[in-house]
Amino acid sequence: MAGGTLPVRGDDDQSGDRVVCHVDMDCFYAACERLREPALAGEPLVVGMGYEAGEDIGAVATASYEARAFGVESAMPISEALERLPRKRLAARDDDLDVSEAGFYRSVDMDYYKSVSESVDEVIERAVADADPEGVIRSVSIDEAYLDVSAVGWEGARAFAADLRTAIEDEVGVTASVGVAPNMSAAKVASDADKPDGLVVVPPDEVRGFLADRPVGELHGVGPVTADRLAEMGIETAAELASADPDALESTFGSRGRQIHRHARGIDRREVEPVGKPKSISSEKALSVTDDDTTKREIAARLATDVTERASAKGALYKTIGVKVVRPPFDVNTRARSLSGPVDDPALVEEIALDLLGEFSDDRVRKLGVRVSNLDFAEADQSSLDSWDSDGEQSGGSERRQPRRHTRDRQGRGQTTFGDFDE
Repeated sequence: MAGGTLPVRGDDDQSGDRVVCHVDMDCFYAACERLREPALAGEPLVVGMGYEAGEDIGAVATASYEARAFGVESAMPISEALERLPRKRLAARDDDLDVSEAGFYRSVDMDYYKSVSESVDEVIERAVADADPEGVIRSVSIDEAYLDVSAVGWEGARAFAADLRTAIEDEVGVTASVGVAPNMSAAKVASDADKPDGLVVVPPDEVRGFLADRPVGELHGVGPVTADRLAEMGIETAAELASADPDALESTFGSRGRQIHRHARGIDRREVEPVGKPKSISSEKALSVTDDDTTKREIAARLATDVTERASAKGALYKTIGVKVVRPPFDVNTRARSLSGPVDDPALVEEIALDLLGEFSDDRVRKLGVRVSNLDFAEADQSSLDSWDSDGEQSGGSERRQPRRHTRDRQGRGQTTFGDFDE
């Protein structure tokens, strides 16, 4: 979801003309596991990093809200989590789910979580593109992103955020909390204020009041150690931090002291800037469960067209073409084929996508996706290809495909990165 940097929209402290959304998926790893195992919905669920089924090693990557009620927290050793929330069973069933004193444990599956995250990315990218052609997306982890959608204005901010949340839940099946504010730090606090599945909008003239009574630990840049040090100074709320002597804060915390002082006052000059160039471009479509091959092929062809048009707009050539097929309830399957070199060839993308989709011609499907990856942003014309096959070897074909040269789009969006713990 990241890409090049856009021009600064404004340089005033309050950035009142900016509309920034912070999108934060709710207990994302647990939500993904519930997509795969619907019987886990509403039950205490712990996802462990370095954890193997039936063992007591590793650390908690995320705990569902139901598990948190037992005192299980992120980064806690699995052994301690098991003392607070004993393990119920290795597999969930629709019957006999009495987990009033026990819960379920699952191992982290990053590849699976990434596939769900990419579906969320697709919803976010489409929403931003439709609402604000100059919008910016900064993905900061697999389950978190900042959006600058200033073109929607404060009159349309709530509707945009509400529609985005609905689209994520309807199309992907996971929930997100969204905070809207005139800057990044305030938007982050807002997204945490009404979890899970929350929406909090803080207009420019309400930021300081919104922050005032919040513990300093909720502010961006204030971790547990800093919060403890501030408490020793008699500073426990954002209002108290905002009223503190900035020179004294700088003396104690260095330049970060003035930064957290500004954040407590609702001031954050940082721009929402994308990171890096995209590694892939994809398009997905949720649909009513169907096994009709004609319907699936028509949708895949439209997705291929959308992907290649977006790749062309970004000045991207691509070397790998893939499809994603999601069978109910959420069985994610991906297939891909790599070429001998990067191309810009919409007809080839459709041809390969439909060929890969053929493996699933008789399957019931709830979502389809098409992706191009191994992107090349070189501005010079690329050498043409003689042929391709599934093993990346010469197939002996005589058709030659000449990639075209493109101009660069001002903005690209990159792939999400992985965080160690899901908050």
